[in-house]
Amino acid sequence: MSTAATKKSTSALARVDPAVLYISVTLTALFVAWGVFFTDSLAAVAETTLNRIIDNFGWLFVLTSSGFVLLAAVLAFSRFGSIRLGRDGERPEFSTASWVAMMFSAGMGIGLMFYGASEPIMHMSSPPPGSAKAGSEDAARLALEYSYFHWAVHPWAMYAVAGLALAYFGFRKSGNSLISSAFRPLLGDLVDGPLGKSIDILAIFATLFGSAVSLGLGALQVNRGLKELWGVPDSTALAVSIIAVLTVLFVLSALSGVHRGIQWLSNGNMILAAVLLLFVFVVGPTVFILESQTEALGGYLASLPKMSFTTGAFGGGEWLSGWTVFYWAWWISWTPFVGTFIARISRGRTIREFIVGVIIAPSLVSVVWFAILGGTALNQEMHGADLASAVAKGEEAGLFATLQHLPWFSVTSVLVIVLVGLFFVSGADAASVVLGMLSCRGSTTPGRLVVILWGTLTGLVAAVLLMAGGLEAVKQVAIIAAFPFLFVMIGLCVSLVKALRAEPTDAPEPVRERESAVVANAEAEAEAEAVVEAEPRPGVRPAEAMADSRPAG
Repeated sequence: MSTAATKKSTSALARVDPAVLYISVTLTALFVAWGVFFTDSLAAVAETTLNRIIDNFGWLFVLTSSGFVLLAAVLAFSRFGSIRLGRDGERPEFSTASWVAMMFSAGMGIGLMFYGASEPIMHMSSPPPGSAKAGSEDAARLALEYSYFHWAVHPWAMYAVAGLALAYFGFRKSGNSLISSAFRPLLGDLVDGPLGKSIDILAIFATLFGSAVSLGLGALQVNRGLKELWGVPDSTALAVSIIAVLTVLFVLSALSGVHRGIQWLSNGNMILAAVLLLFVFVVGPTVFILESQTEALGGYLASLPKMSFTTGAFGGGEWLSGWTVFYWAWWISWTPFVGTFIARISRGRTIREFIVGVIIAPSLVSVVWFAILGGTALNQEMHGADLASAVAKGEEAGLFATLQHLPWFSVTSVLVIVLVGLFFVSGADAASVVLGMLSCRGSTTPGRLVVILWGTLTGLVAAVLLMAGGLEAVKQVAIIAAFPFLFVMIGLCVSLVKALRAEPTDAPEPVRERESAVVANAEAEAEAEAVVEAEPRPGVRPAEAMADSRPAG
């Protein structure tokens, strides 16, 4: 091995935090072994734990999720909005288009492919109790409204708050990319000890199991696509094989880094997704899509306060737990991963630009996505297509059942399979990089072996959960993993606000930038003068040279 390669390997190992990495990997390995050798036990414990969390703390998921939305809005439009995530005058690293594409692919790409058509159909067939008659036009309208509610502002506000805290402390305060580092205003030097490491381990588990949900959804949908196209039967073994193949691909992509693999895949995803949406919009019920989107969007905005604080205390708790609470927990489990990743690609943006970009742009994409795919599915259902029966057999069938009623089904199905695979790879490779960062002291360039290790473990966890109970087991473990991290999120918000309040307010950013430029120029002039003074006058040797020329002894 060359000297350069040896130094690089040694440097990568030095970045590893042994306590965080070894404890996290050991507990993950034990979980995988539990799922492989005691599958029924894992399923039973997960179900019991989930029921206790939902029954006793479902209200907390609802309340805190709305709190994150309010906090993000306040920070964006307050005096803190002009603060830059980095040095004053620093500019963004990525173009806005690539920035949004990477956020979207990492944040919820596979989920939208999985639920884009099936969730509205399921809401129409089984709306919230007391809201509308199942199968009616009112139920169809509510179906789109609740789809917007679950996929637009709320999840992206969670990501925005987490990402903002990490970017602020990492780039503005010269910290690192660890979740624990954002707690320094609250915990002081304790973040460098066991308490800080515990926070990072919780972040790793939330990321690991949250990512496993997406991998499970992606594998099930690819499996369904193969069945629809070539009659390949559904099976857990095939889904596990799909996870294995795609895991190898996303590890290779992750090793190429953010600037190459992840950015290229994300941009490619957005182009192919736009092609799919445009096709369905043109050949589908175009007028109905436009009308339903307008009406449902207005209904969503009008009902947002009520929907945001509904806990099911007066009925409908079971429906709420199965949908809204599950989604809020799933998004929270993704906050350390997506938040860290968004922070990584957002250096140089202001807080206002960051929050507005993170919440508004992806939320609009989600609205358009459900308006086109969900609106088309609802229109078909209202005209007797009976998509509900197909979705009842498996939620992953919703999109394929919708495309069957449109031209070029074989072509669009292949496109869907490719898209799911690319979303799988782009989301999972970002997750493996983030897991590497969390276990390598926040380094933005974790070692290759660490990235490979976490990529492999993520695939194994997803496979084990599918074997332990399919989609339901995947959902259950995601909520369980998110629950302790919910309290981390609350502390993160308190710490961020405390640090922001200590920011100087005597000058707006443009003034600070000019002052920074003046200081930089003054420092440069001082350095130049020092160099001139240090140069010897003609005929006079420097003291160092004179000292060197003295005879020894």
